[in-house]
Amino acid sequence: MTPKTAALTANTASLVLFALAAVWYAAPRLRKMGRAEALIALLWVNAFRYVALEIFSAQSAGLKITDGLRDQIAYGDLIGAGLAVLGILALRRRSGAGVALAWILALETLLDLSAAMAGGIKQEMMGAVHDVPWLILCFYVPVLWVTLGLLVWQLVARRAEPLDSGGAPARA
Repeated sequence: MTPKTAALTANTASLVLFALAAVWYAAPRLRKMGRAEALIALLWVNAFRYVALEIFSAQSAGLKITDGLRDQIAYGDLIGAGLAVLGILALRRRSGAGVALAWILALETLLDLSAAMAGGIKQEMMGAVHDVPWLILCFYVPVLWVTLGLLVWQLVARRAEPLDSGGAPARA
């Protein structure tokens, strides 16, 4: 098996397994949570997107990636992480700004992941990554795609629900 085939297989398997886990476990639990708590839970997954900063180390260790794609990935994920943390803070205070930030994050994530995927395909990254970037690409990126689907679902399905409905009370 080539490194590219192995990475594509792992990436696909992760996407399928995370989607199954989302349908069987995450979705039923999200339905039982209040709106704010459900959104917060999904935003937490994005709060750690700063892990993409590892791409600077990977490039200096020999990963062949253009500076433009490196920067697009790193800074796109930093923006996503920042939006997620701001959204969490706002939702914990039951501010409607948290919902707006969640929508902005959803759009930013769609654009960022799509652009990174297109750039990665163009630069044939699937066969070139190893070590930590391999784990990020084959494990964390599929989690982000599945979480994006769950986030949009929650934003649309519960749009008329107040933020303070159900779940635990807001904490400072």
